Amino acid sequence: MIGQIVLVTAGLGLLIAGVGLAVLWLLRDRSIGVMLAVVAVITVAATLAGVVAIILAMAIEDRPKNIVLTVVAIAGVVGLGVAFVLARRVVKAGRSLVAAVEAVTPQGDFTPPSGPLFAELDTLRRALDQAYARIRDGRERERALESARRELVTWVSHDLRTPLAGMRAMAEALEDGVVSDAETVRRYHAQIRLEVDRLSEMVDDLFELSRIHAGTLTLSRRPIGLGDLVADALAGVEPLARAKGVRLYGEADGVVPVNVDAGELGRALRNLVVNAIRHTPADGAVSVRAEDDGATARLSVSDACGGIPEQDLPRVFDVAFRGEAARTPGKDGGAGAGLGLAIARGIVEAHEGDITVVNTGPGCRFDIRLPLNRSAISTSAAEA
Repeated sequence: MIGQIVLVTAGLGLLIAGVGLAVLWLLRDRSIGVMLAVVAVITVAATLAGVVAIILAMAIEDRPKNIVLTVVAIAGVVGLGVAFVLARRVVKAGRSLVAAVEAVTPQGDFTPPSGPLFAELDTLRRALDQAYARIRDGRERERALESARRELVTWVSHDLRTPLAGMRAMAEALEDGVVSDAETVRRYHAQIRLEVDRLSEMVDDLFELSRIHAGTLTLSRRPIGLGDLVADALAGVEPLARAKGVRLYGEADGVVPVNVDAGELGRALRNLVVNAIRHTPADGAVSVRAEDDGATARLSVSDACGGIPEQDLPRVFDVAFRGEAARTPGKDGGAGAGLGLAIARGIVEAHEGDITVVNTGPGCRFDIRLPLNRSAISTSAAEA
């Protein structure tokens, strides 16, 4: 008897489940509320089929049968009611989330719906909030980059116009024979060469900056000690410092191990040192220090520029930003297009580091912080 009831109930249940799945597939594009209603009907129908099988098998008649069927009917109505209430809540929560998405402003301002949501919908709400936050950040960066590009065009146009006008005037003077004495001709040639070098340096800076902004800067990393990098940077800028009358000091706390592209990071450090020399008065001093502070490797460049106005500190690394004192080119070829510090920041950030500036003592201090790489240095030393 029990086996017969089980077989009949299972058979009817499978049949009803198959029909229910077919209905759910046909209604797959409809509201989740409709899906829940179908699931509730399937459950009630399967239960009712089982009860009918039991009644038929046990030959239950009259009053007991009516009681059983009434109980099952009431349970089915209760189940359908609960499913209906749940479906309404799910649909309402889903619509509130859709309304919040449709209300997103062109600026990407997303206001999540208030009130409790189901766990899955709440996860979706948090994911949407984070996604729109990333979109807003991306648009802010895009606006800042576009503003920097416009400012860069303005600055570069100014810096190109000045040397080109001078070169044109000198070339015309030489061509027309206005200048004929050997000493002046040599001086004009030397000045033209200096301006050409300056323009070439500016073009190189623009190319480097374009690679950084485009994300195409390729790093060839290898383990090095920052002390070697400091020595190379100071050797490269020593003639400029001597011509300016600025004293250079370099110091490293033993081997400070990092895994970097020596050429690119060396360029960033030279940019900082050249910037420090250009803004330090004669008989001033520029010092470069490499140290291991336990958590990171740090490169510090200190000068005697007199400090940077507090309102300018947040903009020091912006593309084409220069303080008022840096706008007029100096005897060493000028302050460039204001790209050196922006390039330094891009190179440092490409190395997963950060760069900051603070006013201290007679001037300011630029700090580069990079991840340490003691294991690579140890391995390299062992192989040597």
